[in-house]
Amino acid sequence: MNPQKLTSESTVMERVSTVEHPVLRLIAHVPGKLPSEFNPANRASREEVVSQARDFPNIPILNSFISSIFDIVLVLNKEMQIILANENLRRFVGVADRNSFLGLRPGEVLRCLRAGEKIEGCGASEYCQECGALKAILASQKGEVSVQESRIMREELEDPLDLKVYASPLRENGDQYTILAITDVSHEKRRRALERIFFHDVLNTAGGLHGFVELLQHSDALEAMELKTPLLNLSRELVEEIRAQRDLTAAENNELSVTFTYTKSLAFMHEICGLYKNHEVAEFRSIRIDPASADSDFLTDHFLLRRVVGNMVKNGLEASLENETVTLASRLTETGVEFSVHNPRFMPRSVQLQIFQRSFSTKGSNRGLGTYSMKLLGEQYLGGKVFFTTTPENGTTFKIWLPLAIEDKNTPSGEISTA
Repeated sequence: MNPQKLTSESTVMERVSTVEHPVLRLIAHVPGKLPSEFNPANRASREEVVSQARDFPNIPILNSFISSIFDIVLVLNKEMQIILANENLRRFVGVADRNSFLGLRPGEVLRCLRAGEKIEGCGASEYCQECGALKAILASQKGEVSVQESRIMREELEDPLDLKVYASPLRENGDQYTILAITDVSHEKRRRALERIFFHDVLNTAGGLHGFVELLQHSDALEAMELKTPLLNLSRELVEEIRAQRDLTAAENNELSVTFTYTKSLAFMHEICGLYKNHEVAEFRSIRIDPASADSDFLTDHFLLRRVVGNMVKNGLEASLENETVTLASRLTETGVEFSVHNPRFMPRSVQLQIFQRSFSTKGSNRGLGTYSMKLLGEQYLGGKVFFTTTPENGTTFKIWLPLAIEDKNTPSGEISTA
């Protein structure tokens, strides 16, 4: 079989010259090359990309075969730039011509949030150090076949991607290339994560409830009275966990209804402390409210905020060692109210870079949606801002800032009322 060329030189040159990606526009106007934190800033010129795309053999039957197995198949040069892409990439991204991708890097095409942070584009941000796709590509450049999972946070209003990435080395015409095959597993990962976490949490709580009921069967009247409080707490926790999974599923499907009512900050924090002081993660640990906390009235969805701050407290307790204390606080700013949850432990940089990504967790395979749901519920549905600070000296503090006034631009889709 005689290999066929991708397209004519004039057609390729025309496509490359009309690329309107902001990263490439910036690079074209910057003299020299800037240093990169992780990946070399070198890029092949447009003429080099055209030449590589023109000379690389495109075997139709092979392209059809690999396209039936994977969602996206790319050929990258040693500078990680695309010289060949299958039709699936065009359909996935939603553009008219797949040749418009020539010269771009994978993160730039997939609209990764980090790809535009540095002038060098995809691969240059500090966050790229934890990118599975980049790790796979770099491994292939060393002659290895690599399979990685990659979570890509996308530009505003776009859902994050969970991808499985396969990278294989290839030498052609004396040059080194990478065959990059990508499968979108976002829906599968989300469904499996929700199922694992739901069954894990519900079975734990239901098991504890069952144990207390068995004790109740063999208890006298005085012992039965002592069991009433833990039974009530466990039953409430079971209902809360079911509601949490329901709300997270609805939020991801843009179907979650929110109801804004006036809430008092101090009373809210006392409620959170009451919910978690007897939780299993609080064993041998303490929860306190900063006495300097401000008490204020503000509008929010009480139950969703309790979910967000409750996750902050739960994470803080899980991160803390025995006899350590998690501290809740609130303060007023000029335009809003801010809640914070502090624990004494420092968060490693590798964790910081991934903390709000869906399915990422340091606690094992049955965890991973707590911090992600903080961001999703706190920002998209409550109109606030969720962030954290961490240092070896001062530990870690998760915060949520909420506006005192609810404005239309902060109002997520869904049913909203004020009372």
